[in-house]
Amino acid sequence: MKNLIVVAGSLIVAFAFNYFLVPHGILSSGISGIAILLGIITPFNTGLLNLVLNLPLLVLGYFKLGKRITINTLICVISLSAFLSILPAEAITDNVLLSSIFGGIVSGIGIGLILKYSGTSGGLDIIAIMISRSSNVSVGLLLTGMNGIIVLISGAVFTWEIALYTLLSIYLTGKMLDTIYTNHEKLTMQIVTTKGEPIRKELLASIYRGVTITEGYGGFTLEKKQILMMVVTRYETLQIKQIVRKHDEDAFINIFETVEVDGKFAKN
Repeated sequence: MKNLIVVAGSLIVAFAFNYFLVPHGILSSGISGIAILLGIITPFNTGLLNLVLNLPLLVLGYFKLGKRITINTLICVISLSAFLSILPAEAITDNVLLSSIFGGIVSGIGIGLILKYSGTSGGLDIIAIMISRSSNVSVGLLLTGMNGIIVLISGAVFTWEIALYTLLSIYLTGKMLDTIYTNHEKLTMQIVTTKGEPIRKELLASIYRGVTITEGYGGFTLEKKQILMMVVTRYETLQIKQIVRKHDEDAFINIFETVEVDGKFAKN
């Protein structure tokens, strides 16, 4: 099911590119934007360029983000490249402003779905997720910042008016992405368990976060317990719960939102 959603997200992104952005020379964010640019100024197909440019970052993603997210990303890159090749690049509207707005929003919806279901659309998404995991910066904001170079390229190759439209599109993509993809949000997890040591060992071996442990006891049973506290991203909560349940089915897990993190967020 997740792979189908990743493919559906790729179709949405390809639709936004070929029906809103590409016909007006408006670039998208990241590697896809570079692929669009090269597809416009060279005879090469945009879909093929997107696939070739993403291959080195897929290798990086495999080592830094894991096998599962890389496989989903590969599915996305291949399906996105295929859809870009299949769908005709025909403008739905001649209004460049409307194309910028709807192209940015629609592509943001597609990329947000892909990220939400454990994939990336490739390219700078991989780098943005890596940075977001060890910082307090959202993926959408990171992508918007890194894509400033895309705006400069757009202005140099086309016109600065098109560059401004590109900036608008990229901004809206980032805002829509952050609305859908919330895995960068920080959460505090408190785990109350009688199996603290095996849980601690596996968490430290599997999760890129530190763990703080305090002693406690049950108010009703007076049984001695360990309380493990971690600040994590929403993306990591499912894996942590699986680890805890593996060792202690009766563990109590309390999860609440963290407004700000000041200090070391990643494990040494």
